[in-house]
Amino acid sequence: MAHARISANLPPDIDPTKAPIAFGRRALPKLNEELSSPDLLTQQRALMALCDLVHDPENVYQAIEIGFLDNLKTLLLHHDSTVRQKTTEVLSIMASHNVGRQGLIQNGVISALAKLLDDPVDICRKNLHQVFELMAKLPEGAVDILHAGLIPFLVVKLKTEPDGIQELILDTLSNCLHVDASEAIAADAITILKEKLTHPSAVIKSKAAWVLLAIGTHPDGKTDICEEVTPVLVSLLTDTDPEVQASATGALMFATIKPQGRFSALHAEAIPPLLKLVTEETSKARLSAIKTLTMLAELPGGRKTLLDHTDIFQPCLNDPCMAVRRAAETAIRVIKWKPF
Repeated sequence: MAHARISANLPPDIDPTKAPIAFGRRALPKLNEELSSPDLLTQQRALMALCDLVHDPENVYQAIEIGFLDNLKTLLLHHDSTVRQKTTEVLSIMASHNVGRQGLIQNGVISALAKLLDDPVDICRKNLHQVFELMAKLPEGAVDILHAGLIPFLVVKLKTEPDGIQELILDTLSNCLHVDASEAIAADAITILKEKLTHPSAVIKSKAAWVLLAIGTHPDGKTDICEEVTPVLVSLLTDTDPEVQASATGALMFATIKPQGRFSALHAEAIPPLLKLVTEETSKARLSAIKTLTMLAELPGGRKTLLDHTDIFQPCLNDPCMAVRRAAETAIRVIKWKPF
């Protein structure tokens, strides 16, 4: 005969670490109330549940509308490391949505997150740098980071943070410095980035070169790169990683816009590795290599060397990419130019 028994165990789809979610439209408002609870466990469980909900951009929009971000900014300074960790995780997930990034900008979250730059917990700092990296992809987000005065602090953090966080910082800097590189230059970023060009990680080398490329788009940055970094960039042209080759060639291209950069690259024997990159049809660095060689051909010594290698550019004239064809035509014309 069957007996009615109630198990002492929770149903299999119930997670005791998360707050139970109310039905329908009441779900987020109830969690928002629980974030303000004086009970630590209630706050932690609410944050755990919120991490799941904010994967949906509609929930992100509603959360911003009902004032979640004010509570989250307060919790960033909580004494409990789990609360700080989950709060930064919620914000990083929200920042993965465009509506979330806009909300974070409008509610001053970047300045609030900056207070955790020295947090003792690695995952908290990683989460906040994920937010910065995502925010910097928007022009207004990059401007917000610049206005918050964070660039010098981010540059310094490249010296001490683990590799995973360094990668995020480099991505953030790359986007922000396209807007304005003056603070980074003043913070001696070029010296620190030069050290990163010899890092064991190919990813960090590549990203550091991209940041230098961003600095090289500014007049003062070009001068400093010419004087300090060009020989290192030339050495990376033969790196085994194609991403490192591409970023180094791009940065070198901007450095050689100035005469001193051309002389420095020529002195560092940049022409042979650049010619090799031109012959590799699948190389990501091919277009930048052609343009860099064109600028080196404006020097008498560069033109003299390249006159013996114009045949290398001939296959590029039939390349399916129009930019490569045009660059090759320009390179041949500059190399063969003769004064009247």
